Amino acid sequence: MIVGSMRHMRVFVYREPVDMRKAYDTLAALVEGPMKKTLLSGDVFVFIGRTRKRAKALYFDGTGLCMLCKRLETGHFAAPWKRPGEGPMELTMSELALLLEGSELALRVRLSPAPYRPMLDGAHA
Repeated sequence: MIVGSMRHMRVFVYREPVDMRKAYDTLAALVEGPMKKTLLSGDVFVFIGRTRKRAKALYFDGTGLCMLCKRLETGHFAAPWKRPGEGPMELTMSELALLLEGSELALRVRLSPAPYRPMLDGAHA
């Protein structure tokens, strides 16, 4: 279960279809390899199966790796491989909720503002 403030959490969706038989270690290798992210960062990493009926999410809660698995009984998950761009797609937690509900709106357009990230160099926009 994901606990605490979730606004600071980042969500990344792998852009290619994934074999849903993959477990922790193989999905972790996709995070560290092609996604070029750090598995133990506390970010959420989402994977969608080729048929778009199943999805998995990995999350490190500080003590261990958690995996959420979901199978839709009706409808399909959005297909990240049909969206333009390279590298993992970044979503907000609200967009993740829509994706995991099988919403038709998921991944079409950015539905939430990007999280606020203060400028580190002190420059003004």
